[in-house]
Amino acid sequence: MSTEKPFKIAISDEDIALLRKKLDLTRFPDELEDAGRDYGAPLKDIQRLIAYWKDGYNWRKHEAQLNEELPQFTRDIEVEGFGSLSVHYVHKKSSVSTAIPLLFIHGWPGSFLEVRKILPLLVQDSPEHPSFHVVAVGLPGYGFSEAPKKRGFAIAQYAEVSHKLMLALGYNEYVTQGGDWGSHITRHIAVNYGQKHNKAWHTNMPRAAPPQLRNRPMLFFQYLITHLTPMEKAGLERSEWFQKEGRGYYSEQSTQPQTLGYSLADSPAGLLGWIYEKLVNWTDDYPWTDDEVLTWISIYWFSRPGPAASVRIYYEHVKSGGGVLQNPPPVKIPTGYSYFPKELMVSPRSWMKAPNVVFESQHERGGHFAAYECPAVLVGDLRRMFGKNGPAFGVVGSHQGFKL
Repeated sequence: MSTEKPFKIAISDEDIALLRKKLDLTRFPDELEDAGRDYGAPLKDIQRLIAYWKDGYNWRKHEAQLNEELPQFTRDIEVEGFGSLSVHYVHKKSSVSTAIPLLFIHGWPGSFLEVRKILPLLVQDSPEHPSFHVVAVGLPGYGFSEAPKKRGFAIAQYAEVSHKLMLALGYNEYVTQGGDWGSHITRHIAVNYGQKHNKAWHTNMPRAAPPQLRNRPMLFFQYLITHLTPMEKAGLERSEWFQKEGRGYYSEQSTQPQTLGYSLADSPAGLLGWIYEKLVNWTDDYPWTDDEVLTWISIYWFSRPGPAASVRIYYEHVKSGGGVLQNPPPVKIPTGYSYFPKELMVSPRSWMKAPNVVFESQHERGGHFAAYECPAVLVGDLRRMFGKNGPAFGVVGSHQGFKL
């Protein structure tokens, strides 16, 4: 395993100039007069953002802020069958020596940026709640991590990279948190590296297939006769909306990612429209500022391999036999679920029951990007799960992150 190298984001003046040139040459599509958001990202939104990206947005300011707030590093990690990859990550230790090592894994269309708001909360030193040593891995193909060069790099490989990173950092025991692809990857870590190394798992995107007679007969009959709560009904309606109105991107990215990649890599307007739509539709009325949106998108535009690399995970996942609502192997370590009403797929909580689910928390607000939309709420759940009276207290070490 190679040594750790400090990393600072430093986009070249030439790359910034090229972006502005491309923005200046943007050709916009037409739009129906009464389209609203029904047809996708509204023209007026994209025109405003493109104009600001070109003439008002200050990347250098945001680059400096990210470098100041986030301790960043790179390390070469060997992946079985794929050689060595240079992996970018954020790593910040708590001042509490017995803090709990926590691996945070983002998804698409996110990046390491998703840890930004929860990082200072997680490392806090307080006698009232546990503290964490935080590692936020930039998945291969995202941000400033190198992308795999060979086909077949799927969930198992992303999990291998993440697990090996924690071991390389000296965290022989750790807990995980993730949403979106981070949920899939941390589940894989729990199944394959759990008990010995991964001691507990928490996700803000709990998933379960509807109960069927052949595999969950008792739950199937319970579902037939039990009345759903208003929140559970709203969750199924949200799931139905996503299946009918919001999954087109999944079909494209899981079947023809390279074709889509040409526009993502060459057109900043195309990249902006593709991701901005999700930032708005997948959150719970989060009040995005133009600077937030453009920093989020700029990380994709300036990413080490280019934005096309980020969408191949969909293709590889499906080709490796994965599915959106498959029944994965059971997790044998303590598991925690946080439920947010505007997650993309929201199943009734009875579907999520499993022997090792030790923590559940239902929230009134929040969407797909929980760590970014409602950081204090998500961190509060982690503190309760791993705190002195929590169901996962003491899973790592003897003092559970409290200063004695």
